[in-house]
Order: sequence, then structure tokens, then C-alpha cells
Amino acid sequence: MPRATSNKIGRPTNTSSTPYSAARDARKAAGGREGAGGGGANNPIFNTETFGQHILKNPLVAQGIVDKASLRSSDMVLEVGPGTGNLTVRILEQCKKCTAVEMDPRMAAELTKRVQGKPEQKKLEIIVGDFVKTDLPYFDVCISNTPYQISSPLIFKLLSHRPIFRCAVLMFQREFAMRLLARPSSALWNRLSVNVQLYAKVTHVMKVGRNNFRPPPLVESDVVRLEPLDPPPPVRFEEFDGLTRICFSRRNKVVRSNFGAKGVSEMLASNHRTLAATGGKIVEKDFNFSALLAKILEESGYAESRASKMDVDDFLRLLTVFHKYGVHFA
Repeated sequence: MPRATSNKIGRPTNTSSTPYSAARDARKAAGGREGAGGGGANNPIFNTETFGQHILKNPLVAQGIVDKASLRSSDMVLEVGPGTGNLTVRILEQCKKCTAVEMDPRMAAELTKRVQGKPEQKKLEIIVGDFVKTDLPYFDVCISNTPYQISSPLIFKLLSHRPIFRCAVLMFQREFAMRLLARPSSALWNRLSVNVQLYAKVTHVMKVGRNNFRPPPLVESDVVRLEPLDPPPPVRFEEFDGLTRICFSRRNKVVRSNFGAKGVSEMLASNHRTLAATGGKIVEKDFNFSALLAKILEESGYAESRASKMDVDDFLRLLTVFHKYGVHFA
């Protein structure tokens, strides 16, 4: 994990890099769907357009989100994108300590003023910087009114965090949230769905209308609760993601067809030769990798299956057969 380029609120600094540029590049590569409706009116006080943030103004919704986290007095809480602190002040009432990661120094300063001189001030630590690049502290629970631009990076950064946290209550753009909750054979079932559900149980908490925010976004939002599986499945994420990336490249085509796409066989053959070499084995130049690939798919029983209808267990079984023959995706 890269080291943080952030600072505590007492020493805020700005970097010349574009905020969340890595997340934005990834989103563009995926077709620009994530956060596509996150515009809306600009906030004249804070730079909400730049950071993709919309301040939650409805106190009932804010309290409902905190209540769904089932906080304990001993909990260490991580909050991402606290804004002016409408969630934060409610979190501080119930936890031992809250670490808030905020990209906008002006919002961080506003949050500091909000708790200044109050008992809660000692329980709050603010980190000014890019969440994606920040080394996370230990935490039991994560709560976030997530900036649309970092939805995917936030999810996978949380799921890769160790030690495993108890739960996360997260607000996302509705389409993104529905993809997290999607099931096989549904229109929204995709690579994001299966990758997240491999490592966590995802449940729906509530719908949040656009008028509950300032400025209002162009889309509706939803809150989901994420509970990481403990212990996690003994599968490297890079391996599983490599498999699902190929299978979902054309989700309604059969698996055999996706593995027959240009460049896929060559990439897997290269991985196969590299892995064999690290083990002291030599793969002959005329080795027929295409025949091995066909054998793996037939033996798995998924050659004629479609990713749109396969569940997490199906992908795990398929990955197991690939590994049996020394074929890896990362």
C-alpha cells in the first residue's frame, strides 16, 4: 500500500496532483459509469465539484446511518469524507475515537471549529489528504458519505485492510450500490458484484433522495452495510479479479468464447511459462497452450456457462481448476 501524502489538520498541505486522479482514470477506463450523475449544483463555499462531495443535510438520515453501524463505546471509527461533520458529531457521541479523512482543507477546518472546546474534540483526529493514498489506522467500523469519485477504490481498500474490521456503513450513488447488492442472472450482476461478494456480506440499509444533500446531486443515493467475511477466503484478490475480468468482458457470452478472445490465451501462456520457470521447470516452445486451456474449461464444466449467471462459488471452482494445471491470472 502506498504511503499517505496527508497531514493532520494542524499542518494541512496541498499537493499539485489532481485529487482522486487514480480513481478517475480507472473510472474512465471502465466506461465512465461510476459517479456519472454526481454533478448537480456547486457549493459556493466549499469546492464540492472538485472533490465529488455532497454534504448530507438531513439530520434524520444522518442519525439513521450512524444507528445502523451499531457503534459501541469502545469502537475506533474511520469516517471518509466527513465534510462539515453532520455525521461526525453523531459518531463522536457513541465511539471511543473517530479518525476522519477529508480531502478539502477548508471542510477539515470547518469540522475542527465545530468540535473546538467540546469534550468530543479529544476523540477526533482529522487527516487531510487523499483517502486512496492514506495509510489507514486500526478501526472497528467505517462510516462514509462517499465522494462519488472514489467509490470503487474505497470498497477494495477497505476489504484489503488488516486487521479485518467489523462492518462499514457506506453511502453511494444508487446504481453503484445496486451493483454491490446484485445477484446472478440480474441485469446489474457484474465483476464488481462478484468481487465484493467474495469477501463480504452486503445488505441494503436505506434509500436517500437527492434533496437530502447540499448541493443536490443529479442522482439518488443508497446506503449499504458491508460485513467482511472473517476469516476471508484463501484466494488472492489479483487472481480472482483476473479471472472475473476475462469472464465479464462479455458477460452474456459463454466462458469458452471469452477465453478465446484475442490476447487472452497469449497472456495466460506467458504467465504459465513464467510460473514454471520460477519452479525450475521449462515449458517447451511448441507447447500447445490452447489445448490445455480447452481441457481446463471442459474439466471445470463451465465452458458453456455465462458469467451473467455464475455465482461466487462457480468462479471459485473454475479458478481452482486453472490452478490445478498451473495456470494463473496474476
